[in-house]
Amino acid sequence: MANKLNFTKAALDAIPIPAPGQRATVHDAKITGLQIRVTSQGIKTFCVRRRTKGGDVERITLGRYPDMSIEQARKLSARVNAEIEEGANPASVKRAHKAEPTLNDLFELYMKAHGDLMKRPDKMRDLFRLYLAPLADKKASQITYPMVDRWHKELPVVINRRREQERQRIQEVLAQKGRVGRGVKSTPVAGTRTANTALALLHAIYEKARNKRWWTGDNPAHGVDRFKETSRDRFLQADELPRFFQALRDEPNETIRDYFLIALLTGARRSNTLAMRWDEISFERCEWRIPVTKNGTPQVVTLTSEALAILEARKNNGSEWVFPAGGRSGHLMEPKMGWDRILQRAGIHDLRIHDLRRTLGSWQARTGASLAIIGKSLNHKSIQSTAIYARLDLDPVRESVERATTAMLTAAGLKASRTEG
Repeated sequence: MANKLNFTKAALDAIPIPAPGQRATVHDAKITGLQIRVTSQGIKTFCVRRRTKGGDVERITLGRYPDMSIEQARKLSARVNAEIEEGANPASVKRAHKAEPTLNDLFELYMKAHGDLMKRPDKMRDLFRLYLAPLADKKASQITYPMVDRWHKELPVVINRRREQERQRIQEVLAQKGRVGRGVKSTPVAGTRTANTALALLHAIYEKARNKRWWTGDNPAHGVDRFKETSRDRFLQADELPRFFQALRDEPNETIRDYFLIALLTGARRSNTLAMRWDEISFERCEWRIPVTKNGTPQVVTLTSEALAILEARKNNGSEWVFPAGGRSGHLMEPKMGWDRILQRAGIHDLRIHDLRRTLGSWQARTGASLAIIGKSLNHKSIQSTAIYARLDLDPVRESVERATTAMLTAAGLKASRTEG
């Protein structure tokens, strides 16, 4: 085949694999010195081969195809050519390319700049470790738009697989301890919200790197289409509530039991309820003042007589935390195993801990509360967050449809008017 090609994806993919022990070299027709070398194992590597002003010929490796795109290779080779034309030592050019930060380097710089401002930096690190790992060791310039687009499209499958493995692990631990646990079923979730969050993190890392001049170049996450997210509308239905409360009464761990009761009766966010402190509670005013919420603002939660009774019973627990635990934080951190036990006893499927918060809002809507009142009680920042509750309860809809159909049938003479007779 020709020793010089206009590098395109089709052209590079069509380069034949050389015989064992051989290596093929093909030059780009557009950029001086840019070539791709192909081994007998099919590994294709971009490099620049140039004669320096000192007369020596040097080869500078850029990266592997297709992890490095043709466009990225051309941009980087043009930069190398310019530095050599200015008299730079090829060895320093190599070192500069080798010193280019990886995504992991940029993430660490990002966390150093923002970590102290984050309420849960550990959650951000977990997100990066679990879902950005395939990109973490790559140079910043090697991560391209097509690569990010492909990674993002495949991410929901990875997320669901990981969640299913975690669920099975929990069930195995429960079974080994002789507790009820096997047989708990969960409906697979799309994982699109987490995938979008991971994409947003990648975009933010690159934007911060560009603004701070840690790295220059395009943001490969810019323009990648996010998954359409559907608002979840699951909450405890009337027929499920008796079974759920019975399962709570049967829960042997009082801390777990009381935590879920307070979560349901206050509608507070999970992280705030886990870190609930006694100095935030006023029994006189029947209030719980949360200093900082997800919105970055304080929230005053009204405490019903039922919630106050639970807190009164826990009052003298010898801890600053309402739900103490033996870990580093001093309070309850992960109630998933207790949640699985409760759902198993109640025979309830596809219910998440966050759905307890939605349950309070849904029953407020069912009993006639306005969206403004629901939003205030749940500390929603915008009316869009509360709008979902307008469509959860079908009873008002059913009544309206029945009235309309009755009126239509009466007008058509197919149904007697209620005033007749």
